[in-house]
Amino acid sequence: MVGTLITLALVAAVVIGVTVLFDRGVRPLLTTHECVAEVDGTEVRLSLEQAENAALIAAIAQSRGLPARAVTIALATAYQESKILNITYGDRDSLGLFQQRPSTGWGTEEEVLDPFHSTNAFYDALVKVPDYRKLDVTVAAQRVQRSAYPEAYADHEEDARVLASALSGNSRGSFHCITEGNPDTTSPDLEENGLTERADGVRRDLLAAFGDQALGGFEPRGVDSGHMSGSTHYEGRAVDIFYRPINAQNKRRGWAMAHYLVAQADRLAISTVIFDGKIWKSGSRSSDGWRDYRVPRTSKGNREILEHRDHVHVDVHR
Repeated sequence: MVGTLITLALVAAVVIGVTVLFDRGVRPLLTTHECVAEVDGTEVRLSLEQAENAALIAAIAQSRGLPARAVTIALATAYQESKILNITYGDRDSLGLFQQRPSTGWGTEEEVLDPFHSTNAFYDALVKVPDYRKLDVTVAAQRVQRSAYPEAYADHEEDARVLASALSGNSRGSFHCITEGNPDTTSPDLEENGLTERADGVRRDLLAAFGDQALGGFEPRGVDSGHMSGSTHYEGRAVDIFYRPINAQNKRRGWAMAHYLVAQADRLAISTVIFDGKIWKSGSRSSDGWRDYRVPRTSKGNREILEHRDHVHVDVHR
């Protein structure tokens, strides 16, 4: 009995201690790895895998010049069909994010399980729907999917709108992920283009998702000048994606890229993303979301460039 009382007392002390730490603004030792989008007071939470897929769906829409409305329709569909997971099973021969059926012409099994193919196939069908931008989300989705439960897409419309607004860059700094960070180190050797293998993986990934981009911050044999002291560019671990001139359209495009990179941070071992005077870091600070990026007052140069107003900076772990 005495032992039981002591155990209960210790448990209570731990609970109280954690509560006090919360009250004092200290993070708990255990943090859920997830992603959060918040727009106009509505919050949507996703697993890291769901976020990776949702961000890709939005990125492909941007590469095709499609509006956020198309992203909303696609995300509402993926929510209903697969919970935005690239599943390998379904009704009859349905597979993948959108539960597309090889037997009805969506592609081979391998193709419909490729998120790039399945997303593009969905958009190929959606843009053929007359006036899809003006239709209710559930109606537009049904015109593409031919589902036995067409009303079900409406259940996910609000969450899809929030995600589409954030991941399309229309709501700035509204999406972040909580990640573990600090993966195993890799070789510091540089590829022919002056990037480490990890950094070059990020470069190739964003080009696949968004198409051609204005990239900089790296060069063959590495970078030896032009950045602040201690910059990860000197180690070949960073890439800049430029959005010039600074205007509303390029701000939206830049935030779409910044949010995409945060969504892929766990998969691509991304350490830091900076854009528009804001910074997100993986690991222990990731739960803070986007914070103000402070440039030392002693730093010389164009403040718009130093504050990353005209480019997205992304760097990877060593």
